[in-house]
Amino acid sequence: MNRREILKQLSVIPLVGTAISPDLIAGQSTSITKRKEENIYHSIGVEPIINCRGTFTILGGSVERPEVLEAMEAASGYFVQYDELAFGIGKRLGELTKTEWGVVTAGCAAALKHITAACVTGGNPERLIRIPNLTGMEKTEVIIPRYSRNVYDHGIRNIGVKVLTVETADEMRTAINDHTAMIYVLACDQSQPGQPFSLEVIANMAEPLGIPVVLDAAAENLTVPPVHFEQGATVVAYSGGKAICGPQCAGMLLGKKDILMSAWQASSPHHGPGRDNKVGKEEMLGMLAAVEAWFTRDHKGEWQEWLSWLDLISKRMLTIKGIKTNVTQPKGLSNHAPVLHVQWDPDQLNITGEEVAEEVARNKIRIAIGSKTTDNWTSINITPNQMQPGNAEVVADRLHGILSQKYAPQPDKLNAAKVDINGHWDIEVSFPSSKSNHKLFIEQDGNWIQGMHQADFEMLDLIGMVEGDDIKLRSDYRIPGNALIYLFSGKLKNEKLVGSIYLGEYLTATFVGTRTPYGNKKKKITIPGGPPLAT
Repeated sequence: MNRREILKQLSVIPLVGTAISPDLIAGQSTSITKRKEENIYHSIGVEPIINCRGTFTILGGSVERPEVLEAMEAASGYFVQYDELAFGIGKRLGELTKTEWGVVTAGCAAALKHITAACVTGGNPERLIRIPNLTGMEKTEVIIPRYSRNVYDHGIRNIGVKVLTVETADEMRTAINDHTAMIYVLACDQSQPGQPFSLEVIANMAEPLGIPVVLDAAAENLTVPPVHFEQGATVVAYSGGKAICGPQCAGMLLGKKDILMSAWQASSPHHGPGRDNKVGKEEMLGMLAAVEAWFTRDHKGEWQEWLSWLDLISKRMLTIKGIKTNVTQPKGLSNHAPVLHVQWDPDQLNITGEEVAEEVARNKIRIAIGSKTTDNWTSINITPNQMQPGNAEVVADRLHGILSQKYAPQPDKLNAAKVDINGHWDIEVSFPSSKSNHKLFIEQDGNWIQGMHQADFEMLDLIGMVEGDDIKLRSDYRIPGNALIYLFSGKLKNEKLVGSIYLGEYLTATFVGTRTPYGNKKKKITIPGGPPLAT
């Protein structure tokens, strides 16, 4: 790992929490229902963000179609029996998408949970209400290719099944047994036709044995009928709050009616493991309206509008010496949108893409953009499919203002370290409602640190840097489908290591560390020359 890579990982570590300017929250006691003339988020001290990243849930997903909002408002004024509503929507979704049936869920992750319950129980309610206790049940295992493991397969694991992760088709063939409830596949490059472990290859193994294959197409454009059925999928799951532009808290299952009836049984309003994934009548009809609107939307017109916004931004960026731009247009169905890449040599402009992205993310006017640094180039990346009219001009002005400034070259040499943190540290980590005891084993060589971090369950590699009295450390905890990055930012105070741990989407913790001296005395050790003569 070179110096630039280390600095990229360690140099921008936020302090505890996220600061909200006092002027944003002062005098905000007026009810939000009386503040229609203002941005509703300002009324609670929250600054909105221009979304140039795409359909990320943490940013609010997608902008709901006008037809969706109209359907949700129309649905809110009535009461209806939920099973009757689900059956009406299921039939209509099947007609629209040329599939047997459809079910609306509380998001795509909930859809994965419900379909897993359906495959485990077969629609038997006595089995359903015992979940996650699967004792005595036959279908208790789910097979997932390694390339399909992701953070959303928690929805599958929540049912209590045993997950078998396989690397190849041969491994899957061996893993399939009488306990296999289903096979889960994520729509991605490896699942495409022609790949050695594609959906088609998997379905050819599963179909003769009657094993359902569930395809996760959360962020994909809707195809009619979904192309994955031709490749052997039994059920396909979509997110409502992504390309389809339905309710953010809705998802959809399409496929065979019998198994989807069992999935509906496993969801709210029915009591059981899916009751916590409630989807309202408004979202159900809003999701149906989004699917209906898919067939009347001007998809080519939308694409051209996105390209026009990117062209406007690109032309403004190209007025800055040293800037290059290009637009990529992905061919796949997932996250299907053009992307503008604004590139430059960081040694020429003396600023990186990560630093630009951090600046516009934290300060008004706030913009969410992607960033990347490879070799001698850095970039910011703009995805337009959730931008709104007028955003492009604002984004172009904001980015031009930052990138056209003159920045002093960053010194190649770090300021000398003023503290020595070599040794073994006992760390007390304070989370929002609990504490954990971790350990750090640190070797410091001037500015640079290497060592180990003993977290709750694993021993992790540790890297870091010390500049002046600022201490920054990083370790990575990874398990199949998940990743957690610990970013320590601290100082040495009264022989205590004190600071914060930035945990990304999992908020921020604090820590206090005490250096632990080695208590063993120096003592010669003698190794016997043979087996003992006494025990």
